[in-house]
Amino acid sequence: MAKQTAKFQCQQCATVLTKWAGQCPECKSWNSIQELQPVSSGAAGRGNWAEHKTSSEIVTLQQVPDSEAVRFSSCIDELDRVLGGGLVHGSVVLLGGDPGIGKSTILLQCLTQVSQQQEALYVTGEESLQQVGLRAKRLELPRDNLQLLSSTCVEEIMAHAVKRKPTVMVIDSIQTIYTDSLQSAPGSVSQIRESTALLVRLAKQYNIAIFLVGHVTKEGQLAGPRVLEHMVDTVLYFEGDSSTRYRVIRAVKNRFGAVNELGIFAMTDLGLKTVSNPSAIFLANHQQPVSGSVIMVSREGSRPILVEVQALVTESHLGNPRRISVGLEANRLAMLLAVLQRHGGVPLYDQDVFINAVGGVRISETGADLAVILAILSSFRDKPVSNRLLVFGEVGLSGEIRPVPNGEERLKEASKHGFETAIIPASNKPRKGQFKNMRLIPVNHLADTLNAI
Repeated sequence: MAKQTAKFQCQQCATVLTKWAGQCPECKSWNSIQELQPVSSGAAGRGNWAEHKTSSEIVTLQQVPDSEAVRFSSCIDELDRVLGGGLVHGSVVLLGGDPGIGKSTILLQCLTQVSQQQEALYVTGEESLQQVGLRAKRLELPRDNLQLLSSTCVEEIMAHAVKRKPTVMVIDSIQTIYTDSLQSAPGSVSQIRESTALLVRLAKQYNIAIFLVGHVTKEGQLAGPRVLEHMVDTVLYFEGDSSTRYRVIRAVKNRFGAVNELGIFAMTDLGLKTVSNPSAIFLANHQQPVSGSVIMVSREGSRPILVEVQALVTESHLGNPRRISVGLEANRLAMLLAVLQRHGGVPLYDQDVFINAVGGVRISETGADLAVILAILSSFRDKPVSNRLLVFGEVGLSGEIRPVPNGEERLKEASKHGFETAIIPASNKPRKGQFKNMRLIPVNHLADTLNAI
């Protein structure tokens, strides 16, 4: 008889242990270890694989028929942009974000609009039907066609979905769903993994587009096993502070479109509204130029966005000066300060440096390097930079200014907003005859930039 062994698993990172521990050795989370069902440690059955019956055939890539993914609109323009042009039949979308940031609100807005033309089902596992109805009434949404279901059993949800066959379905949230085939509590690693697998199978078999709402940990990562993000087709993150007005939805995985697209929304009394001109919200309207403020063009997904980069440099009274960055990578800030000292002759080893991207946007591209350096220098010298000046470019360790992709599109966006001068990498200089209303200053090295400014 095979020996039965007890195993334990972390509910945060899915690490399997042979004995219980108070803290997970991998993710360092406390009180997250739970016992799994005993499994047999006997040897796996062996057989003749050549005699195994197969139901599929091997084909060449050329034999695969070409077919476009059939999309339909979510009735929210910015959400369609992040999804790659709209929802795909049979796709599974995972939406994560902090509590109270607007996940349930935007999905309720989406389904109430979609339900006017197609069948839609909203499954709530955290709120009662009355709470969902009150939210829809407060947001003044149409309530005549949307179907609601309050359930946390995945088998019951699938039975209703097979009977109704909705075009779109929302599961709010996946952490509250459980399957009867497992004995563990809802929200555990095994329950989330098995419930998601059943819902993905339902979406593919019956051509239903499913939204899964996911909780996040205090580090901002989606709660549950990492395999959850691998199982779904699209992963969206809701970013922003619940105390501010603006919200950003970012795609980090999309099998049907490009990643790193941004959808920008404004929270109002009637729910989330799309922002038609996102560049305007990331620029502070200074009447006069101020020191430490520089405008750059960041490219997020398929569109350029104007962003104001602010810097504050003050004398430090600590042994280790502070380097604090909000919206930009902290390690890159330390590198740019070293480049500024070595190739610009500006030592900041005794200064506290604070960097902020206005509007709560997160800039991950290297095109912001030159703007960050000029903002730091402007604050350090207390000399304002013109608010009609645009800057973008990547700075190398030897002080060279490297080109960034889609330079002409960035300049077109700046030209539409009335910018008069632009400091750009020499390799991004457009051909003659373009941008006659802007003065372009191409630079090759950090020293050239400091002389031009």
